[in-house]
Amino acid sequence: MSKATHATRLSIVLLAALALAACSQSEVESASTSAGDPGHASGEHGSSSSAGLPQGRIAIGEQLANAKGKATGQSCIDCHGADGNAPIDPTYPRLGGQYGDYLAHALQAYRRGDRDHMLMTPQAASLSDQDIADLAAYFGSRPTQLRDLHGVN
Repeated sequence: MSKATHATRLSIVLLAALALAACSQSEVESASTSAGDPGHASGEHGSSSSAGLPQGRIAIGEQLANAKGKATGQSCIDCHGADGNAPIDPTYPRLGGQYGDYLAHALQAYRRGDRDHMLMTPQAASLSDQDIADLAAYFGSRPTQLRDLHGVN
């Protein structure tokens, strides 16, 4: 499969996931508000996940992002920079402000071994679903330096 075909298919899958998340967002917010969900009431990021994960907790995600992983001895911010916006290598992605569900799906793929990187695969292998949700909530809540390529030739 060519890189262009793979990129097109990935874009379609991501757009479908985002559409599903957007369609169910108001139902999930209503349910969590009526159930007295403490994460929602405290303003924690996100209340549903197309990745099938629990509610992400920003503060816990920040702690995890700063913690050294057992597999590599590195933390998320060691490689991706403070707030996920200053990667040490230009090939490493900026995580700050990225869609939480995108980050969650990526971490799940690294954990399963479906996505391979010499550092990320072993780092993600020991992450729980809650860890992934928390990291996704944290980096998704950070200021973004991502740019839209709309109109770029």
